Amino acid sequence: MTHAVLESGFHGEVSVLDGPMLLRAVGQDQGPGLRAHRRLWDEPMRMTAEQLLELSWKIGLTGRGGAEFPFARKLQAAFESGRRRELVVNCSEGEPASAKDSSLLLTSPHLVLDGAQLLAEALDVHTVHISAPGERPGVVRAVRAAIDERPGGRKAIDFEVHTTSGGFVGGQSRAVLEMLSGRDNLPVTARTPEAISGFKGRPTMVCNAETLAHLAAVNSLGAEEYSRWGTAAEPGTRLLSISADGPGGLVMEAPYGVSLAELLEFCGYDPARPLLLGGYHGTWLAPHQVTGSTLSSKDLVRFGARLGAGVLLPMLPGDCPLTYTASIVDYLAQQRAKRCGPCTNGLPALANACMRLPGARSRRESATLVERIQELTGLVTGRGACAHPDGTARLVNSMLDTFAPEIENHVDGYCHYA
Repeated sequence: MTHAVLESGFHGEVSVLDGPMLLRAVGQDQGPGLRAHRRLWDEPMRMTAEQLLELSWKIGLTGRGGAEFPFARKLQAAFESGRRRELVVNCSEGEPASAKDSSLLLTSPHLVLDGAQLLAEALDVHTVHISAPGERPGVVRAVRAAIDERPGGRKAIDFEVHTTSGGFVGGQSRAVLEMLSGRDNLPVTARTPEAISGFKGRPTMVCNAETLAHLAAVNSLGAEEYSRWGTAAEPGTRLLSISADGPGGLVMEAPYGVSLAELLEFCGYDPARPLLLGGYHGTWLAPHQVTGSTLSSKDLVRFGARLGAGVLLPMLPGDCPLTYTASIVDYLAQQRAKRCGPCTNGLPALANACMRLPGARSRRESATLVERIQELTGLVTGRGACAHPDGTARLVNSMLDTFAPEIENHVDGYCHYA
């Protein structure tokens, strides 16, 4: 095990565990330099866009930024446009509970750059734009140091680093494109996917750092070796941020298909407690759902849950799920872009109602607050300029569904979990 100190946005150090693929440099203490990197990973083999499409479909590569959208669909849309394309590597990671991209860039930055090089060559892109988190200067320095090490001569690809202004919504894809265009680093309404019309109106591949690292890994290992990890339905691994928004957080790499309970026990957490999966816009899992699930998007869909950006927030002893959720919603209400009514008015009102719910003194007051919360989540969903209100509403509705008995317990003066 090694440790990466992630500045600003984290409460202390985040431990990074060595992993089977993307984080294997950690276990061998290789360091982030290019020479050490090449001892573990070959120079990327050139591939055409058609070859990348075939390979990414074969391993079922999905985006690791949160949406889990099939990578090949975006690539196909950009490739078939026939127009000049753009490539943006999104390393912004604006959520405080996520540390996996920052850890990857601190320990294996060249794996991300290898993936970007592969994609840029296939799409005939000459400048790769990298969006780095401005509130984590150590990560920005690591990216720039890695770029300085990259040799020239193979193809004239320039890497340009842009730093976000920070905040939860600053890493959203449209917010990143706004920043690259010289405007405020805030999301805007967009009806057309970035792969069709993005930066400068051109087809733009906006790719998460981990996604590109997987692309480089399968290029080097081959699909068969890459698929030794994971399951037949979901080959490969996932980077996970576990309790990374507080002291004692860690980042690890796990194969698809492992038991969630075993994974949590390995990390020192009790699987018989609720788990917030997917981050601050995620979904609550009850204890019986945690113990009956695997690390699998296809498995977790049974409970309406997604791995998202790979954030796991286990409930610690003494934590109250209602109070914890309310604190997240209060934070999210402060992180709004202030560009639409649901964000400007709806989220603060929702936060206020959620903050009051744990302290309701009667069943009538509690029921009134629940009705108000349900009304507000309905009002903000699908009406925002971006997906921030939708994600916040998803979290709150998940709380109401998962912890309905706890709402009644609080009226009686106790919490089953605290």
